[in-house]
Amino acid sequence: MLTGCSSQEGAESGAGQGSSPAGSPAAPSGRAASPSASPSASRPAVGLPPAKGSVKVVSTLTEGLDSPWGLAELPDGDLLVSSRDKGTITRIDAKSGKKTLLGTVPGVAAAGEGGLLGLAVSPDYGTDHLVYAYFTTASDNRIARMLYDEDGTNPGQLLGAPDTILRGIPKGAVHNGGRIAFGPDRMLYAGTGETGDDGLAQDKESLAGKILRMTPDGEPLHGNPQADSVVYSYGHRNVQGLAWDGHKQLWAAEFGQDTWDELNRIVPGGNYGWPEAEGKADRAGFLDPVAEWKTSEASPSGIAFAKGSIWMAGLRGERLWRIPLSGTANEEPLASPQSFLDGKYGRLRTVLAAGGNKLWLVTSETDTRGTPKPGDDRILVVEVR
Repeated sequence: MLTGCSSQEGAESGAGQGSSPAGSPAAPSGRAASPSASPSASRPAVGLPPAKGSVKVVSTLTEGLDSPWGLAELPDGDLLVSSRDKGTITRIDAKSGKKTLLGTVPGVAAAGEGGLLGLAVSPDYGTDHLVYAYFTTASDNRIARMLYDEDGTNPGQLLGAPDTILRGIPKGAVHNGGRIAFGPDRMLYAGTGETGDDGLAQDKESLAGKILRMTPDGEPLHGNPQADSVVYSYGHRNVQGLAWDGHKQLWAAEFGQDTWDELNRIVPGGNYGWPEAEGKADRAGFLDPVAEWKTSEASPSGIAFAKGSIWMAGLRGERLWRIPLSGTANEEPLASPQSFLDGKYGRLRTVLAAGGNKLWLVTSETDTRGTPKPGDDRILVVEVR
């Protein structure tokens, strides 16, 4: 099951191997498709992001987190963060960084890369107060929703019993996927992994190695490739990031194996090639990634869209990647990917748009693959351009 994974984060055991020492990063090797136009960094086309961007960490919102994984914003701007290994959800005050334990999700069986993973807040949270979670159990990966009692007075006991909306996503010691997010269509999307069993990615009857699209109740819906299936795209190795751009186009980041990590533009029914193709293969029937990276420089996890660019957190690569987009309906990178924070904060797990020119960025040094320093793990506040 682990054959061929030793050099990649996909058995995330390669943490730090092949990366340059902190402060001495190798030249970025992210490769994008040739753009139709390449405006200069000094004079970008009107309305487009500059070819070269900038990143500044302005503060640390909170620290002392244990194996943080999922991150979701509440309507008032506060954050919810999951602990993969402890199975807990904690609320973070967006101004003070104060932490309030909401509770432990029952049934979480943390092991390897499995545990309490992605979080999402209901698009109708103002009336239903529901929080969604993707997590590993003793038998599968599943998605459940819980009522968050914001008026409760007992910290640690503020979550209702999980209501499972989708079960039976295959689990493994590696490649459990786990990212969930509500799209502009108010439907729930989930990225899954192929658990190390390559054949599952091409099996349309399996939920492994896929991007799933479902109603908030976990049901298939019209607009999916098959009306009776939640499978939206397939041929993925391990989807770790989901985000939508200004044209409501879905993007996904995923681990490669030994050669190329990928950023993909997702279309319904698209076959992204794994295990027959890794990176840009130019093979009939498969969709090539829009950008790719050497596995030592990425091992991508969460992604976000802000200021006209996709921002991608790197685990083994220990850096934040920026991919500026063309601003057209069929988005293309307008310049090569650019890396920031190389090695300065260690492994980066999750990135979330914070409005305007700001991002929240979650480090991942306490997930058994990093080298924790005092204060790890943290949520950083980042200004970007």
